[in-house]
Amino acid sequence: MVIVIVLVGGGTGAYVAARPAPIIAVHPPTTTRPPTTTSTTPVVASFTLSAVGDTDLGNTPQLPVNPTAYLAPVKSALAADMVFGNLEGTMTAGGYSKCGRASTECYAFRVPPSFAQAYSATGFTVLNSANNHSYDYGAVGEADTSAALRAAGIVQAGLPGQIGVVHTHGVSVAFVDFAPYALTNDLLDFTQAAHLIARAKSEAEVVVVYMHAGAEGATADQVTRATEMYVGENRGNPYAFAHAVIDDGADLVIASGPHVLRGMQWYKGHLIAYSLGDFTNYEAFASSGDLSLSAVLHVTMNAHGVLETASVTPIRIQSGGQAVVDPTHATWAFMNQLSHGDFGSSAALIGPLGRIAVPAVA
Repeated sequence: MVIVIVLVGGGTGAYVAARPAPIIAVHPPTTTRPPTTTSTTPVVASFTLSAVGDTDLGNTPQLPVNPTAYLAPVKSALAADMVFGNLEGTMTAGGYSKCGRASTECYAFRVPPSFAQAYSATGFTVLNSANNHSYDYGAVGEADTSAALRAAGIVQAGLPGQIGVVHTHGVSVAFVDFAPYALTNDLLDFTQAAHLIARAKSEAEVVVVYMHAGAEGATADQVTRATEMYVGENRGNPYAFAHAVIDDGADLVIASGPHVLRGMQWYKGHLIAYSLGDFTNYEAFASSGDLSLSAVLHVTMNAHGVLETASVTPIRIQSGGQAVVDPTHATWAFMNQLSHGDFGSSAALIGPLGRIAVPAVA
C-alpha cells in the first residue's frame, strides 16, 4: 500500500547554487501486523505518525554537549510508527556559509554529521530538507547532510525531485515536501507539485505533503489566504497551496516555517496543520510568549489515506530552545483560537483531552 504526505516550509536567506540529482529515500519495511479479527471483511492496515515543526540543535561551535539528552524530554511524546520533523540547517563540518561576514539578517546553521544519530535515537524516521536552510553551507553541506541521514537510517525528503518513502505495517507512505525555493521542491510551482504528487501516488498508498511556507514571527500566526512575504522573499500562499495539493491527491498536509503555531483546518475531509511552529532551537530563535508554544501532531491513518484519529501533545520551548511537554496545555487553547478565527466551520478543533474530532466522512 502507498501513502503520500506533503510538507511545506520557510526561512531566511537566499539560495545561489545548482542542485544535485533527485534522490528517493526508502526506509526499510517493518513487520506486517497480523490480522486481529476472524471476520471475512478485509483488514485495512493502519499506521501512526507523529509530526513536529522546525528542529535546530545549534550552530557549530554553539552546540548541546549531548544532543540525545537534549531531546530526551520529548522522546516519549514522539513515539509512533513514523516520526517527522523539519531539519532547520545542515549536518556538516565543511562548505562555506551563504551569509556574508557583515550580514545581520542572514542565518546559516550547521551541526556535526554525528547529530543525525541523536535524531534517530529520539525516534525520528523522516526529516525534511525543503526549507531555506538546506543549502546554508552550499553543495558540500547539503551532500554531507544527506549522507549523515542515510547513515542514521533516516529518510530525507524535499530536495529537488526527492520523495521520501517509508514502509510500515504493510503500508507505503510517501512524503512530498515543498518550500518556496528552486533548490527544493518548489511550492511556488503548482504544476511541479501536481506532478510530484502523481508520482508519489504511483509509488505509495498514502501521500503526506509538507510545506515550509509563510511569513515569520509572533505576528505571523494567522493564515492570510494571500501571498505572504518576508525579508523581501515570496513565501507562498499556504492556504492556496494546501488546498491545491489535496485536490491533487495528498492525504494529509503539515507545515512549519513561521516559527509560530498556526491553526488547523479540514478540507474535503483531509487535515491541514498550517504551522507546527518551532520544536527545538538550541539558542537560535526567540522562545518567549506565543513563540514558546509548540505541538506534536499525532495521527492514525489507514492504507486508503483515511485519517482515523488525530490529537495534539502540547509542547513548551524553554529558554534556550529546549522542548518539553507542557502540563498547562496552553497550546490547545492557542491553536483553537487561531483555527476558529481563520477557518470558522471548517476549523479542526482540539478537545479537552487533546483529541481532534475527525469528520465522519473523509
